[in-house]
Amino acid sequence: MKQPENRSSSPHPNRRTFLKTAAAAAGAAMIRPALATETPPAPWSSLKPAAFDLEELTIAEMQKGLASGKFTARSLAESYLSRIDTLDKRGPAVNAVIEINKDALQIADALDKDRGKPRGPLHGIPVLIKDNIGTHDRMMTTAGSLALLGSTPPRDSTVAAKLRAAGAVILGKTNLSEWANIRSNRSTSGWSGRGGQTRNPYVLDRNPCGSSSGSGVAVSANLCAAAVGTETSGSIICPSTTNGIVGIKPTVGLVSRSVVIPISHTHDTAGPMARTVADAAVLLTVLAGYDPQDSATEPLRDKPAVDYTRSLDRSGLRGARIGVLRKNFGFSDAVDRLMEDALAEMKRQGAVLIDPVEVATTQIGESILEVFLTELKADLNAYLAALGPSAPVHSLKEVIEFNEKHRREEMPYFGQDLFEKAEEKGPLSNKDYLAAMEKNRDLSRTKGIDAAMDKNQLDAIVGPSGGPAWTTDLLNGDRSRGGSSGLPAAAGYPHITVPAGFVYGLPVGISFFGRAWSEAVLIRIAYAFEQATHHRKPPQFAPTADLRV
Repeated sequence: MKQPENRSSSPHPNRRTFLKTAAAAAGAAMIRPALATETPPAPWSSLKPAAFDLEELTIAEMQKGLASGKFTARSLAESYLSRIDTLDKRGPAVNAVIEINKDALQIADALDKDRGKPRGPLHGIPVLIKDNIGTHDRMMTTAGSLALLGSTPPRDSTVAAKLRAAGAVILGKTNLSEWANIRSNRSTSGWSGRGGQTRNPYVLDRNPCGSSSGSGVAVSANLCAAAVGTETSGSIICPSTTNGIVGIKPTVGLVSRSVVIPISHTHDTAGPMARTVADAAVLLTVLAGYDPQDSATEPLRDKPAVDYTRSLDRSGLRGARIGVLRKNFGFSDAVDRLMEDALAEMKRQGAVLIDPVEVATTQIGESILEVFLTELKADLNAYLAALGPSAPVHSLKEVIEFNEKHRREEMPYFGQDLFEKAEEKGPLSNKDYLAAMEKNRDLSRTKGIDAAMDKNQLDAIVGPSGGPAWTTDLLNGDRSRGGSSGLPAAAGYPHITVPAGFVYGLPVGISFFGRAWSEAVLIRIAYAFEQATHHRKPPQFAPTADLRV
């Protein structure tokens, strides 16, 4: 759930910059520890993958095919499983899927029998979910860690239960930055001890970002119809922009976190990752809602369910007041050019741009660190304890000890400095933690986003989602630049990224974020921008970037 470190001179730090500044396997039995001596996958040849009948199909198009008899739930599942077999561990070997659901085809068959009485908007639609989202089935839930091999929670996460209730076929689980990128401040995004390194499908030697790396890659490479990721700060947005897809980080509390391996109960959320805004809206409609198992959803207790597809308005930019967060620009000339083109298009579509808009963002890093690490210890200990006495580990302390005992497999490239700092933290009643939480909320919400939006009467704030993907470097870790994830993540407010173009074949997204519970407004704006520009293009699995002019 953590965006990679910003090692540039950009003044707009993402989450790992906050932390650094403040801190100064596809099968259930398959384990792929990426050791220092491991031979990387062979470079992908110049031959492109064979044509794929479902490439870039939307959920609506799949549902139409299911209704007409062109598809069955089983045929869709088989097609995607074949695609995974062809591209994920062979061919370009993007390594996005950590485990296949052995019951997927049986589930699809049952859904075909129930076709006359559809369960919901995802009836028969194949999806993938991140490997920190709990399922009570034959799949494991490990957050990519060897310490949790064999672990199955006592019940489904609410996310998984809602997907099943809506008729989705969960094909399997996706690889991720291990422990959602909270183990170390020096990690490489997309790497886990269990799953190895996920690769960017546009340029294979580039990084997919994280921590929802596999979900982003799987959606972009057409390994599923859509996927679910999780975010604490940037972990839906960054892999979405880096892999050329749409990602929605909802308001914290809109989607239940029950039985999702946690970092921070004040910042964690699951959210949709899809190739189109429409598909993301369908998925968010399914996932959102009150859950008595998650107190953060309490504001939704008496609220009617929202159908976010009703916000899909092609004229949604007309009259929209959008603040341009200029302080988030300037880290890349190429990205700035894409953003200027995007802003010009918004004006053509009738948006009113307040340019620039000022948002207070200073001095959040130290309070974020205190909150993340204190809540990590408390929340992870509670999750592990709930797994019961037969669980492989029962506390953060035991995870740290496991990693030390299995250092060659778990820590060949980076350590567990953040885990160790979290273990030193006190309880949630600690005054330093409470003060940090209050400071964070005041700076990011009251004096930050809320103040800027009130002053300028804004519907949304816009900025670049990030820079193009950097070259994966296991020895030195991540080298990302720029982005707009930090502020809405610190506030727990919604954030959407939409494809905005390419830099030397690498995708770049544009971000829209705003007030708490404003997902419908942001979807309306994002959809109108998407429909006016159509920047999404499927990846071609190039072995390395072509930087020739």
